[in-house]
Amino acid sequence: MFRGASAITMDNKGRIAIPTRYREQLQEDCGGQVVCTIDINQECLLLYPLNEWETVEKRLMALSDMNPSERRFKRLILGYATEGEVDRNGRLLLSGPLRKHASLEKEIMLVGQLHKFEIWSETLWNAQITEDMESISSGEFELSERLQDFSL
Repeated sequence: MFRGASAITMDNKGRIAIPTRYREQLQEDCGGQVVCTIDINQECLLLYPLNEWETVEKRLMALSDMNPSERRFKRLILGYATEGEVDRNGRLLLSGPLRKHASLEKEIMLVGQLHKFEIWSETLWNAQITEDMESISSGEFELSERLQDFSL
């Protein structure tokens, strides 16, 4: 399980260093093999260990190429999907198209989301968190049925 937000930097070659606390789990779970793609709802990337990505692919295979919305979804998710490997130094190369989609520059946030990570520009992450907090405190936050039963 991946949790927490980590501030990391991207080098001029487009590589990020995965924090040490995640490296062992990534090696154990998938031999360091990962897949990164875009998030179609937000200006960030989604990084999956290969074993988790294979589950996503099975769900994508069930979508129809004849349904325009499903085909569009598959085109974006699979079109941007890029395989990678966390090297022995814990680094991962992010492709140019992925970096462009998420407006990634030097300062990055790697955010654990249980079975995957989100990768954000630090600036966009901070703006998103501010927006999320304002939405909750203003009462605009819509509680789904599942959230209504959720307590901490």
